[in-house]
Amino acid sequence: MFRIRKEFHFSASHQLPHLPEDHQCARLHGHNYILVVELAAETLNADGFVRDYHDLKPLKTYVDDHFDHRHLNDVMEGPSTAENMARHFYDWCAARWPETSAVLVSETPKTWAEYRP
Repeated sequence: MFRIRKEFHFSASHQLPHLPEDHQCARLHGHNYILVVELAAETLNADGFVRDYHDLKPLKTYVDDHFDHRHLNDVMEGPSTAENMARHFYDWCAARWPETSAVLVSETPKTWAEYRP
């Protein structure tokens, strides 16, 4: 299996108001997010790629236009957790690139959430 990954960055605020009042994530706060999309294929295309990295530019545009410097509670359905964002971006990517195999989202240098069906 061949796998490629591409990383994207964005900054956004969010709040998880359903958590207890004393939980730090219940308060308005922000993160410098890292989004990683992984694509996989059993064989390479005629150019020797799983997919050309340039083909992933629409994801950068989507992230920049809809998530960067936004309040995630206003742009996402459901709680704006890293887990839900990983699923959201996976669904968006898989609809465009069938080779999509996983999406990872980081809120901090030490925390990652992954969606892989």
